[in-house]
Amino acid sequence: MIKKYGLIGVVKLIISYLYTKVFFSQARLIRLPFDVRNRSAIHFGKNFTTGFNCRIEAYPKHCGKVLIIGDNVQINDYVHITAMENVTIGNNVLMASKIYISDCSHGSYSGDSSDSSPNLMPVERPLFSKPVRIEDNVWLGEFVSVLPGTTIGKGTIVGANSVVSKSLPDYVIAVGSPAKPIKRFNFEINKWEKI
Repeated sequence: MIKKYGLIGVVKLIISYLYTKVFFSQARLIRLPFDVRNRSAIHFGKNFTTGFNCRIEAYPKHCGKVLIIGDNVQINDYVHITAMENVTIGNNVLMASKIYISDCSHGSYSGDSSDSSPNLMPVERPLFSKPVRIEDNVWLGEFVSVLPGTTIGKGTIVGANSVVSKSLPDYVIAVGSPAKPIKRFNFEINKWEKI
């Protein structure tokens, strides 16, 4: 283990492991530093694993859990997840590093209201939210952003640097900004096919 992580790395892992067992007993490993805000509004599933410097936060519109993380979810370094209305992450989800997931923004920008006028300071624009859902067995690549009001279907893969601004169906590979499906899994022949 020292060969792999070095002496300082092993000490950090031991401290992170002890922290995990004391404060997140059902988790697999929470690597420190770890920033969780408003924990009472967040549900962490079993075997949750994080990389370094992750930020998980909830600012609920209503009582109860607004951020639900399923079982066997692994997020890597510098992942930032924020929830105001509802962010649900299914089971067996894998996230690379530097991912951003949010169900809210300052202003709606839908064209229906003046609450997002560029004459208002961004911080003064009323918060707007729409639920985000990430289904089971999803894999998100490096630097992916998942925006309010989107669903990522079961078994879907989102490529690095993609922006999910519209919902994605089950069992596709999607890339780009905005993310669009480029392949779909064909269960009859057990292969990914170009769309």
